[in-house]
Amino acid sequence: AAADRCTTFGPNADLHDCNLGGANLTDANLTDANLTNAKLTGANLFVADLTGAKLTGADLFMADLTGAKLTGANLTNANLTNANLNFAKLSGANLTGANLNFATPSFANLTDANLSEAHLNGANLTGASLTGADLRRADARLAHLSEANLLTANLTDANLTDANLTEANLTDANLTRADLERTEFARAKLTN
Repeated sequence: AAADRCTTFGPNADLHDCNLGGANLTDANLTDANLTNAKLTGANLFVADLTGAKLTGADLFMADLTGAKLTGANLTNANLTNANLNFAKLSGANLTGANLNFATPSFANLTDANLSEAHLNGANLTGASLTGADLRRADARLAHLSEANLLTANLTDANLTDANLTEANLTDANLTRADLERTEFARAKLTN
């Protein structure tokens, strides 16, 4: 029955613990699907709809999520290392403790997303929208945040050592106790 369950795709699909490594799920409709602890390494989720999906603990190492819709999805503790998240829609998503090391969510919409305690080492967030995002205690060492919009974002206790925030908008952002060692702020907007 588990094998059948792991090959049935669609809204509300139950795919928890399934091995979908390398699967081609381009343009798939997986709204509200349960992908808790699913293995999706190298999976193709190009423009897939994962709105409201449960991806807690999912392994998305090197997955292609270009243009994917993850609005309101739960990605707590998910592994998104080296994942392609260019232009992904992650507004309101929960990425608490998620590993996005060297991921590329450039030009992604992360408005009001929860990235507290997320790992963003070397992540490319160029041009990303992080308006109102929660980045408390996030580890964003060497992250590329040039031209990112961090309007009203909460970066309390975040580690931004060696991060690049060139031309980023940090208007009304909270940088309380943030580690800003060697952080690049050229032409960044820092008013509040």
